Amino acid sequence: MIKIYDTMTRSLRDFIPLSENKVKMYVCGPTVYNYIHIGNARSAVAFDTIRRYFEYRGYEVTYVSNFTDVDDKIIMAAAQAGLSPKELADKFIQAFMEDTAQLGIKKATKHPRVMDYMSEIIDFVSVLMDKGFAYESSGDVYFRVSKSSHYGQLANKTIEDLEVGASGRIDSESDLKENPLDFALWKSAKAGEIFWDSPWGKGRPGWHIECSVMATEILGDTIDIHGGGADLEFPHHTNEIAQSEAKTGHPFANYWMHNGFVNVDNEKMSKSLGNFITVHDMLKQVDGQILRFFLATQQYRKPINFTDKAIHDAEINLKYLKNTYSQPQNESVDWDEDARQLQTYQDSFKAAMDDDFNAANGITVVFDFAKWINSGHYNQDVKEAFEKMLAVFGIVFEEEVLDATIEALIEERQVARANRDFAKADQIRDQLAAKGIKLLDTKDGVRWTRD
Repeated sequence: MIKIYDTMTRSLRDFIPLSENKVKMYVCGPTVYNYIHIGNARSAVAFDTIRRYFEYRGYEVTYVSNFTDVDDKIIMAAAQAGLSPKELADKFIQAFMEDTAQLGIKKATKHPRVMDYMSEIIDFVSVLMDKGFAYESSGDVYFRVSKSSHYGQLANKTIEDLEVGASGRIDSESDLKENPLDFALWKSAKAGEIFWDSPWGKGRPGWHIECSVMATEILGDTIDIHGGGADLEFPHHTNEIAQSEAKTGHPFANYWMHNGFVNVDNEKMSKSLGNFITVHDMLKQVDGQILRFFLATQQYRKPINFTDKAIHDAEINLKYLKNTYSQPQNESVDWDEDARQLQTYQDSFKAAMDDDFNAANGITVVFDFAKWINSGHYNQDVKEAFEKMLAVFGIVFEEEVLDATIEALIEERQVARANRDFAKADQIRDQLAAKGIKLLDTKDGVRWTRD
């Protein structure tokens, strides 16, 4: 059985879906005012890998990941670029789709955009006001945190602790709030800003309300899994829980999952340190599959360190798996024994990945499996099993076919070896090596890999 580390309970829990063999996942997507950075990519890859493993185990996954296409950053960036907020969002949504495609990330079942859910957002806020969970103040609408019975539980915080932290806090909204912890559901429009008409005047939604509305509209009042980066535990996911459960009266998500951060050369990534890296720029220098392999083969909850060496190692390891996959098949001497060993590898892979999607342990099994394959155990059943494991990590190879000239040289070398003309055989080996083809003579015949 798959076990998931649930952030809400801080414990490893058996995964029991709401509907048998089906998974409903909502993962917070980017605010599209710029190209995504490596931290955004880490989250997208981590949850894509989790989605793929659920599918490997036979689940039908409905995967929803949103685009925040209206907020302060978008409004500011659009003004600087001389574009409307929608035009700017369109540009970077397209960039997101192109960049993540190079990372082998599957399209979500649905990618909702905030601008398409404005009437539903207004209705959601209206219900919260009718229930007394929200109040209007000078055109803004705020959520009453004091009415949320377990506010802060996800982030392991209490209202009392948060109130102490908020004491003395002064910001532009302080005078409008009943309580410093209250958060905006609807924000009145400033002069020149994009806006929508509402019962409280012209304005736009607060950040947190967006995901609650899109998740419940598409997936229902309660979903199986809600995911995102660890930085979203508080306040974003905390506020989502408060407003969603206040409106519906039901648990918002049964499992909360959060991926770890990305460091660059052992330092936290930030613009001030000059180590801020966008995926768009990185893909000009690093193949998307290599970057994907680096990100996907780490345990999703742990922080990862982005370095040149890590990318180099990922390139070498990926090439090894590619060469393993591409080698010719052979018939084993004892297939019954091989079938038992194949099952052992499949069971080991499931055991590793069932343990909170431990990709680091899972890929270790894959490398052990590859070593066994390279020792002469490779037929169609083995190849299909190997291919399915690789697909969990987003590794999809097209089988490489040698051109006729290289095939002819390999065959010529085999003839030379059979005739004990080893000088000619060695000459052909060197000729092939110059073309990047490495030969391996085994008891089952010659195999080749590409350097």
